[in-house]
Amino acid sequence: MKYFLDSAKLDEIKFAYENYTIDGVTTNPKHIKLSGKPFMQCVRDIAAWLKETGLEGKDFPVSFEINPHLEKWEDIVEAAKEVSSYSKNYVIKIPCCEQGLIAAKKLEKMGVRTNVTLVFSPSQAIPAAKLGAKFVSPFVGWKENSGEDAFSYISEIVKIYRTSGYDTEIIVAAVRNGKQIADYAAIGADIVTCGLQVYQDSFEHPFTGYGLNIFREAWDTTAKA
Repeated sequence: MKYFLDSAKLDEIKFAYENYTIDGVTTNPKHIKLSGKPFMQCVRDIAAWLKETGLEGKDFPVSFEINPHLEKWEDIVEAAKEVSSYSKNYVIKIPCCEQGLIAAKKLEKMGVRTNVTLVFSPSQAIPAAKLGAKFVSPFVGWKENSGEDAFSYISEIVKIYRTSGYDTEIIVAAVRNGKQIADYAAIGADIVTCGLQVYQDSFEHPFTGYGLNIFREAWDTTAKA
């Protein structure tokens, strides 16, 4: 399974890449706002970092969501072309709705890779794969917050994709904890994306600390020579 970082903060992206070997980045308008930078500044800064690190043109996708107010596929396509022109690594997030799916199909034919996002059902995930989107992003956190069973619908999407032989990669989005990371890895989802703190929390376990304390005490009370 691949790990993507859900953030637009360049310091977090650098840290996670250097220390956690993340495989890509996903952003959205909320992440852009939290970065404290204008949208296009984030686009330029991350593109510059990709070049500096030698990741430009490599398998390290960065998803950007364009203006969510755009409703016509023609406008979505134009905005997507502009943002994608800044880096070969850029993938454009497109909402899963009729106009969005039309735009995604046209963009993929133009060579602009897409990430069909805000997917909340298997029936939404199917057209994303049929049109050849690079990624599909079904959300789990919001569904579980509403009392829905997110695991079942992600399992169904994975089964449908594997049975049909679709190449679109599944990014399980809005992941909130280590259990979800492990659960979705176990059923064969391609990627999880979550915030830096979620990854950091997933690296820890109370018994690891418990065991370290036992071993430290034994170390400190044992002769070394």
